[in-house]
Amino acid sequence: MTPKLPLLGILQGLTEFLPVSSSGHLAIFQNLMGFENPPFAYDLVLHGATLLATLLFFRRVWLRVLRDWLEGWRLPPGKRSAGWKTGWSVLGGTAVTACVGYPLKGAVESAMGSLPLVGALLLVNAGILFLAGRMAGRSKEKAVNLPIGLGVGFVQGLAVFPGISRSGSTICSGLFLGLSPEAAFDFSFLMSLPSVAGAILLEALDAGGLQDFVLGLPHGWWIGAGAAFLSGLFALSILRRFVISGRWNLFAWYTAGLGLLAVLAGLWGRG
Repeated sequence: MTPKLPLLGILQGLTEFLPVSSSGHLAIFQNLMGFENPPFAYDLVLHGATLLATLLFFRRVWLRVLRDWLEGWRLPPGKRSAGWKTGWSVLGGTAVTACVGYPLKGAVESAMGSLPLVGALLLVNAGILFLAGRMAGRSKEKAVNLPIGLGVGFVQGLAVFPGISRSGSTICSGLFLGLSPEAAFDFSFLMSLPSVAGAILLEALDAGGLQDFVLGLPHGWWIGAGAAFLSGLFALSILRRFVISGRWNLFAWYTAGLGLLAVLAGLWGRG
């Protein structure tokens, strides 16, 4: 096992959840430092570890929604709980995410190789985070419904581009559509569960079978997976505090600085 494996796990766990764009960081490391992608199987394991961290952190939320949604099938419309609407909102939003995000796969892969473009998208992400901070105190505290789910799902589909944070953009869109900070935070990560799980499943099916997948794992992969899981839980707890308090500026200034450096480095490299 190389020291890079747990470091990759920590990087995955932190940047996957904090609104700083994990794909943007990966693109910068690839372009500036000759950073190589981890083995495909190991990358899937890291994403699986952060998915498990999400399931654990939000266990009460998604278990309640799942229970209410299943119970809703046998209840009359007037007696169905809020989880019924939330469940349909997640399903509808996930369908929109797939319709928007999947056709962008080629454009996303091209964007990963353009440092100025990644930097520009990080600057856009900084603007989204500044906006989220301003909107946190203006939420109308609406209940989650299907139109909100479709809107957040659309934004989640666009957030596949490197430099745009999925968590930051979906939480901000939830705030814009009238959710409270707590509800926007919970719904953002509820929306992530089927999308991330579906992406992992599709990539695993393309990996050539279970045997090839296992053989593609580096020695000591489980340490990196554990690091991604633990750092992911830490990042979620930190992000929740910042979202509820409306303190987005720290992440906004960080991504703005990183984006500006990436743009300048990309332009300088062309000179």
